[in-house]
Amino acid sequence: MRFQAPESLSEQIAQHLGQRIVTGDLRPGERIQELKVAGELNVSRGSVREALLILQRRHLVDIFPRRGAVVSRLTPELVNSLYDIYIDLLCMLGRKVLERWSGSELSGVMGQVRELQAVIDALNSSGGDAAEQVIDAGFGVMRYAYGLVENPFLEETLENFRPAISRTYFVALENFRDELAETGRFFRQLADAAVRDDSAGLETAICEFGEHQREQVLSILREEVSA
Repeated sequence: MRFQAPESLSEQIAQHLGQRIVTGDLRPGERIQELKVAGELNVSRGSVREALLILQRRHLVDIFPRRGAVVSRLTPELVNSLYDIYIDLLCMLGRKVLERWSGSELSGVMGQVRELQAVIDALNSSGGDAAEQVIDAGFGVMRYAYGLVENPFLEETLENFRPAISRTYFVALENFRDELAETGRFFRQLADAAVRDDSAGLETAICEFGEHQREQVLSILREEVSA
């Protein structure tokens, strides 16, 4: 049995603040005041300070002397650095899945993809809050893959990227409504390649979608600079 320690209070605060940053409730450049957060959440300033250090490691806030924590800005350099390594890590995860499992043993992948497609279909018909639900469903597919690979180092590394990737994906979904359909298409390609034991096709799908998403976010940043 794998031991999992309960999340610390600081981690819970970090997840709360991180979600507000990902969804844009806390905007780039906005200062996060320790005292205000401590009062709102009824926690100590020390716990908030530790949470902000966690968010700094996840590149969601910058901490400055005498100014404190400020929501970090998405820059082309940050986006490129993020996708350079994230795409490679996803390709590694895909390769490891196919090295250990194949064919009918991967039927669970199709089940996860069907769940994600159901979320997308429901959002298309209802016009609901797409970004958060699709992001969570997409990471559900990844969590299923973690269980197949059983590499705690790869899982931990990819999970550490989740807040930053979620932030960029949220930006893309909020600005390009076609991203819902594109996301569904990507995961269907991924599942089809996995069931066919097509490692090359799997990596091609990951790289193409990753580069597509990178360019979407970079185009938004270029528009903001020129506005």
